[in-house]
Amino acid sequence: VKGIDLVVVNLYPFESVVRQDPGDYARCVENIDIGGPSMLRSAAKNFEDVVVCSSPAQYPVLLDELKRNGGKTSRALRRGFAAKAFAHTAAFDAAVAQWFGESAGGDSSKEGGAEEKEELPDMPENLVISAARKQALRYGENPHQRAAFYVRRDCEEVGVATATVIQGKELSYNNIADTDAAFRLVSEFVNPATVIVKHGNPCGAAFDKNGLGDSYCKALACDPVSAFGGIVAFNRTLDKTVAEFLSERFYEVIIAPDISVEAEEILAKKKNLRVLLTGAMPADEEDGPRSKADDIEIKAVTGGFLVQDKDRGSGKSLRPSRDFQVVTKRAPTDDEMLQLLFAWKVCKHVKSNAIVYARDNATVGIGAGQMSRVDSARIASRKAAEAAEAAGEEQPRTIGAVVASDAFFPFADGLEACAEAGATAVVQPGGSKRDEEVIAAADARGIAMVFTGMRHFRH
Repeated sequence: VKGIDLVVVNLYPFESVVRQDPGDYARCVENIDIGGPSMLRSAAKNFEDVVVCSSPAQYPVLLDELKRNGGKTSRALRRGFAAKAFAHTAAFDAAVAQWFGESAGGDSSKEGGAEEKEELPDMPENLVISAARKQALRYGENPHQRAAFYVRRDCEEVGVATATVIQGKELSYNNIADTDAAFRLVSEFVNPATVIVKHGNPCGAAFDKNGLGDSYCKALACDPVSAFGGIVAFNRTLDKTVAEFLSERFYEVIIAPDISVEAEEILAKKKNLRVLLTGAMPADEEDGPRSKADDIEIKAVTGGFLVQDKDRGSGKSLRPSRDFQVVTKRAPTDDEMLQLLFAWKVCKHVKSNAIVYARDNATVGIGAGQMSRVDSARIASRKAAEAAEAAGEEQPRTIGAVVASDAFFPFADGLEACAEAGATAVVQPGGSKRDEEVIAAADARGIAMVFTGMRHFRH
């Protein structure tokens, strides 16, 4: 038998079959390739003497190599193809392992009869990730850091990873992170909404039933200084009116589900402005199950990873009458309750400690990322006062506003700072040992307060 010097294998389309119908157990199992990965791996192991092709995209490269070298291949090409073959089979095995774990309803490693332990969240025993490099980035968060953008092979959720870039410079590391933050927040709203993000935090958010133009103007008014060079996200098709507004200022990225022809022509004049289209908005939580991989977040720590569910609490299904508990003598008015709901949704997306003042379905002051909740409250009110003064308004916008806090007030001083700013109603999770003290402080000032029972830390 002559020696084999070329192995070409296309694996079964397991991932596409799973995407079509992950519940068709028999068909998914049938498409788990066994012999293909074995041949690829054995050929790759013997790359010194064997060329292994794991993708049709490699055929032109191989043919060109053979023509240029009289039917021979270089060691560099064989080793490079071998590396891709190992990566390809690893990704295939990862997809199979992930599907098996999900279809088994969680951690299939648990054996019957084992001693019952304390009930813990159902997370996989082994973390399996399969992602393909979508874009090599110039650098990471800072110029001295290497970076690339990877997209999960089974990604199904609408967002920055699946969006189409229709114009502008290449996205940077920070662009991608901030655009994701902006789009996740704007996806919380049913009515036409706008969100402006800078350095991972919203600096303006609003919705308006009259359309995107009004929502954009209200969002920008919150903090027009910080909005410079920011990311703007919309949950409706970008129209001509909004495009004209956007063209008047400097932004890094615009993301929306779609764009009109007129709006596209206007923004095309800003050559460096990146415009992303998602094609749709994400599905609601109640619309049915999504891939479990779409529901987790991963954060690297030294030597490992932290994995948790995405914070989908307080979503579109939130109902104040059902989910908010009035704890003060005075209950919020109907309008205050609507504003508390809006502020609470925004607050969930602000870095902790987070304080958000809102009125008229728009943020008017945002305090983010402070070690002290009191400082966040004071920063938010100060920025609101500065924006009002710059706009020629007679009084700070926090007067008559409502306020949301992502976690409980450990002392009454945080609530008192909000009261000093002019807030009339508060939404917070509750759960502090000093809740009664905070409630008493609210009652003494005639402030209405509701508890949600759900914390929204964000780090």
